[in-house]
Amino acid sequence: MAREYQKVKDHGWRVSDELWEQIRPLLPPRKPHPWGMHNPRVDDRSAMDAILFVLRTGCQWQALNQTGICSSSSAHRRFMEWTAAGVFEALWRDSLLAYDELKGLDWSWLSMDGAMTKAPLAGTKKRAPILRTVRNRGQNAAS
Repeated sequence: MAREYQKVKDHGWRVSDELWEQIRPLLPPRKPHPWGMHNPRVDDRSAMDAILFVLRTGCQWQALNQTGICSSSSAHRRFMEWTAAGVFEALWRDSLLAYDELKGLDWSWLSMDGAMTKAPLAGTKKRAPILRTVRNRGQNAAS
């Protein structure tokens, strides 16, 4: 039995028609289901709305089930599929190029934000040793 999601109001965070027309050509063609018949696939636009909602708000994927946009499993599966296909990278690139045409970018100065490694001069963490008050962990410290 298909789970039904209630419709929610658009509070300005859904993909606009103009943006959707730019995103749609970047999406890979749908792969046929290996077993043939299956539940209807979630609409690509609803999946993109859900993905961008998670990325914008920072909510957990499971929280999507309460929004009515689409199921968390469908949105996450589509996110993984589109990430592997390079959809978001292409959208980022196209957006930068469009902004460059509109306003102009100074390509001579580029910066990447965020570090995923430990700072090279940070040193090591020295923590005080934990003192054990009771030898037998089965005993209560008060007895």
